[in-house]
Amino acid sequence: MYIGKTLFAQIMDVLPWKTFHRIVTRYDGDYRIRTLSCAEQFRILAFAQLTYRESLRDIEAWLSAQSNKLYHMGIRTTVSRSTLADANANRDWRIYAEFAQRLIAQARKLYASEDLGLDLSNTVYALDSTTIDLCLSVFPWAQFRTTKAAVKLHTLLDLRGSIPSFIPISDGKMHDVKALDLLIPEPGAIYVMDRGYVDFARLYVLHLTGAFFVTRARSNLDAHRIYSTPTDRHLGIICDQTIALDGFYTQKDYPQHLRRIRFKDPETGKTLVFLTNNFTLTSLTICTLYKSRWRVELFFKWIKQHLRIKCFYGTSENAVKSQLWIAVSVYVLVAIIKKQLNLDASLYTLLQLLSVTLFEEIPIQQALQGIEYISDQNAYSNQLNLFNS
Repeated sequence: MYIGKTLFAQIMDVLPWKTFHRIVTRYDGDYRIRTLSCAEQFRILAFAQLTYRESLRDIEAWLSAQSNKLYHMGIRTTVSRSTLADANANRDWRIYAEFAQRLIAQARKLYASEDLGLDLSNTVYALDSTTIDLCLSVFPWAQFRTTKAAVKLHTLLDLRGSIPSFIPISDGKMHDVKALDLLIPEPGAIYVMDRGYVDFARLYVLHLTGAFFVTRARSNLDAHRIYSTPTDRHLGIICDQTIALDGFYTQKDYPQHLRRIRFKDPETGKTLVFLTNNFTLTSLTICTLYKSRWRVELFFKWIKQHLRIKCFYGTSENAVKSQLWIAVSVYVLVAIIKKQLNLDASLYTLLQLLSVTLFEEIPIQQALQGIEYISDQNAYSNQLNLFNS
């Protein structure tokens, strides 16, 4: 509730801090810590994400300029970059990972009734990964190639609300298909993946748990047709077949029948072949489901453009993972605020409005309704032009 608080303090009040402190206690995050607790570290790095800070020096300069408001932001001490660097290197990143998962669970409940654009009651996930390039000499623990370092975000995106439900972080050498080993399959859910995840032994595990998958077939697929279902070629569906695998190993890995759908995109003329273990949905629905997989690509594009996950505030593995998980928390927090206030604006627009009004002492509802509630119109216009340039 607004009682003369800054906008940043109101945003932080949305977070379940009791849960956060329980997690900190579980990992002894504040053990023998006199200054800059884990909660203060989270607030500072969340502030850095919301205001696009590029470095520890940048964070220090901005907070110093607002030193009279730090106490009301929940930051009890003067912030120095050396203290923050030590905290990033030493505070267990699992604290922020577990807290992000709690926020994700909260956001998914809010978006559970979101319309998918399809007549489906199933939970639909898109699975993919993105690679964040690093400098090998600065991040030697994340070796990817001989002269290159990288970390990889494997993301399972709930398409209702575009909420990431599962984000394991690995080095760049981990193959995408191994992310399937980390999943806990949800019976009845639909997992949409590209053909990089085609591993029939792992897909059969999904099938045995009662989950469904939709993916693309590889060009060297060795299989034969059992029978075909009549299709409407005017919709682009060339064939809808039930198939059995013929390969010696693939037969053992996946002994059940599969469904193969050949689709010709009427716009591009490109022919795509899909594989699924779902025999009840229409062939056009299967094709539409795979098309929705691109929302995970948009998610990666969004977080790379609008959050600080390419410029890191520390070089250790712990610092990098802490920053990535706090960035995910900020993304989910903005999504929660959007849903709780029933706003139609995009997450990008909300992030823009929040970032330029963090120190304003106005109700959060007014800050997100438009620029008429912001006292300094010229300053806002200048900041908005800066973000749009």
